[in-house]
Amino acid sequence: MKHLISAILLVVCVATAGAKVDLPEQSVVVPGYSEQVAREQLLESDLQPLEGIWYYPAEDMTLTIERWQPEPSHKIGYRLLLIASDDLELIPGTVIGYIEESAVDNKFHLWLYSERNKVTLCGPLECVATLNKEGTSLTFDPPHWEVKVRVNFARFLPTLFKGVSVIPDVEKERLPIGFKKIFPADGNGNKFNRVRYL
Repeated sequence: MKHLISAILLVVCVATAGAKVDLPEQSVVVPGYSEQVAREQLLESDLQPLEGIWYYPAEDMTLTIERWQPEPSHKIGYRLLLIASDDLELIPGTVIGYIEESAVDNKFHLWLYSERNKVTLCGPLECVATLNKEGTSLTFDPPHWEVKVRVNFARFLPTLFKGVSVIPDVEKERLPIGFKKIFPADGNGNKFNRVRYL
């Protein structure tokens, strides 16, 4: 029974891992990275809606989403860099995830590293992220797996119908978590580059 459950979980993990073809298995650290560096780089570029400094309330973390394409054939378009976190072992400039565009304008493939080996992050986990119409929040619902085990004590024709079956299933949708954009915006909380009439 334990072997069957382990085998099914392994199949689920392999199926999920198959999606992250171009992703580095471990995080890297961009040396000398800070909020000031992030702001300067963002102000010097023609910003896309995803780019900016974001706050991740679920982890009390501040991060940057910036364009990233190390080679022309690479499909990943953005990377997430840590600016500050309650977790003091994580170094500013640590890449915590990647984003890729999809066929839908406001939906993206988001990979966040989900495991940790001391200060190195690993095991990117994929989910679908949604950018709201104003471009101020990026929400996602990480995958939640549950395994249902059904035991049939009064089975009929036991050679045809097994007594135990294991059914992997995705849990029902939960309230998504996500990031709130904190920069660029002007002093009145308006989006950067939006024309205001006085």
